[in-house]
Amino acid sequence: MSADANIKPANDRLPDNAAGIMAVVVGPSGAGKDTLMNLAARHFAGRPDVHFVRRVITREGDAGNEDHRSVSEADFDAMEQTGAFAVSWEAHGLKYGIPADVTDELARGNLVIANGSRSVLHRFQAAFPRLKIINVTARREVLAERLMARGRESREDVLKRLDRSSLTVGGSYDVTDIDNSGTLGDAERAIISALEVLIGK
Repeated sequence: MSADANIKPANDRLPDNAAGIMAVVVGPSGAGKDTLMNLAARHFAGRPDVHFVRRVITREGDAGNEDHRSVSEADFDAMEQTGAFAVSWEAHGLKYGIPADVTDELARGNLVIANGSRSVLHRFQAAFPRLKIINVTARREVLAERLMARGRESREDVLKRLDRSSLTVGGSYDVTDIDNSGTLGDAERAIISALEVLIGK
């Protein structure tokens, strides 16, 4: 069975005239996507009409810069089989899941923000009738500097990765691009502004 077959028909529960918007934040490594999402979550804390998704991931709970629910591969597979995810995918040896209960937030007309991946946007599109993409990018030289500062890859490996990657989102999606090459404050204001536009739409 293909991974796409595991997409649950979330839109069956979401009348178009009542559904909220699913905003998926994507971007290349080093663009600062997780940092901006954390800042936005702090800004909107306490807002009942704004919901940030806590993803289920098969990695340690203290790994990465994202508050997520850590599970084993076996538990993830069991959850997937029982319909616990609206969308799920695998990347870089890890499995990721968007909990199915986000459809309840959307049915109430709320804005839901999820950390996603450009490679599986078609799955989000299939699951959610009202989809907005926020693409966090930065200039290639800025990305290279940030990735090398992590010390996980050589300069050569970083440059090869950037040569293979695209900074744009392909396909016919509704996309807002945020350039995080400058100050963090500017990018924070940009993502908050982009999300505020979607509230109540």
